[in-house]
Amino acid sequence: MSEPLPAEVRSQVVAFAADTLAGLEDAEVPASLVAVRRFTPARRPRQGAVPLAAAVEHDALFRGRVADWVRRTQPGLAEAITSADGPPAAAPPAAVAAVAFVLRPPGWEALVAAAADSSAQAAMSARADEASREVGRLTEALAAVQENGRAEHEQLREQLAASRAEIDDLRRRMRGSSERVRRAEQSAQDEIAAAVADRDAARVAVRTAEAESRRLRARVGELETALAAARREGRDARSLDDARLRVLLDTLMGAANGVRRELGLSSTVLRPADLCAPADGQPRDALAVVGASGRPEDDPTIIDAVLSVPGVHLIIDGYNVTKRGYGTLTLQAQRVRLLAGLGPLAGRASEAEITVVFDATAVASRPVGVTAPRGVRVLFSRLGELADEEIVRLVRAEPPGRPVAVVTSDREVAETCAAAGARAVPSAALLARLER
Repeated sequence: MSEPLPAEVRSQVVAFAADTLAGLEDAEVPASLVAVRRFTPARRPRQGAVPLAAAVEHDALFRGRVADWVRRTQPGLAEAITSADGPPAAAPPAAVAAVAFVLRPPGWEALVAAAADSSAQAAMSARADEASREVGRLTEALAAVQENGRAEHEQLREQLAASRAEIDDLRRRMRGSSERVRRAEQSAQDEIAAAVADRDAARVAVRTAEAESRRLRARVGELETALAAARREGRDARSLDDARLRVLLDTLMGAANGVRRELGLSSTVLRPADLCAPADGQPRDALAVVGASGRPEDDPTIIDAVLSVPGVHLIIDGYNVTKRGYGTLTLQAQRVRLLAGLGPLAGRASEAEITVVFDATAVASRPVGVTAPRGVRVLFSRLGELADEEIVRLVRAEPPGRPVAVVTSDREVAETCAAAGARAVPSAALLARLER
């Protein structure tokens, strides 16, 4: 038989062979089953399944002994299978196929094939039942999620209604306060008009009205302050402004300390205003040395001049640099080589901030777990964007007055960053500095 037996039929045939082997004399045991004969009866069907099945398949003498054992132990089923009427309809297909495989009556292959079809149908039915149960479970989970969503939506709606009611109450209180102020002012004017004849009494009435007006206005101011504070609590945009202010403050402090150390000035000789206002009244350009006239693009001292500026933020167009210097390597190898070179550079420029931006659209999948050296920030562009857009966003996020330099040889990126207040540095200068 070319097709393999179904698992249930094969197990039944092995069980027949194991029981037959137990009743044979030592001389009747086939050579391939001598080792299996030594097993305990419980271990024979499990550990001797392969040699037992092979003996039934290929050893006609042993299969005949197994057939005799089947006729003795299951005479009804064996007689029904070998008769012209065929096996009974209620008989299990696996048992019928196993007996037919051993007895080999005419048409026994069809009985085995029917058992295989029945086994396949049972497996398909079990998988269908499992799929149906999984669909039911997922349907229940979806219903629970939808119910939770509706509950959260209702809760948010109630919170919104409460907030609106609170705002309406504050507005009503503001209108009431304004009306009281207007009434107080009108009352004061009426008292002044009525007290023209008695100047001293009128002055007292005016002072009383003015005091009441000041008190009411102070109350109105308190209510307005409370309303403004309530509105400010819902704003989350202050974090960026605070970060920019802190970076600008650190930059100014670093610049002032650098000038003081460079000129050897005592902190008690000049005031901070004297250091921030030059004699000609024009603001100092901290990055005037970048790209100075007469320097070639691959001059490594350009990078040293940039990093010497206190508080400078050096932004590097990652693949723009690596593809010019290590274009034959893979993108991952290019990143590793560039970051390895920037580590020592960042260690010597402790006051500088260094950020490397890579283009995530240049690779098949967004890199995960990139190891950056100390002092170097590694960013990847957002989904659907290029590294150029991320670099421009970083430049525009910096506070006005902070020195920012962008290492790139892309003319469009350089011009856009220059319009935002940064200076462009050629990629060749950084490559020359890393190779030095």
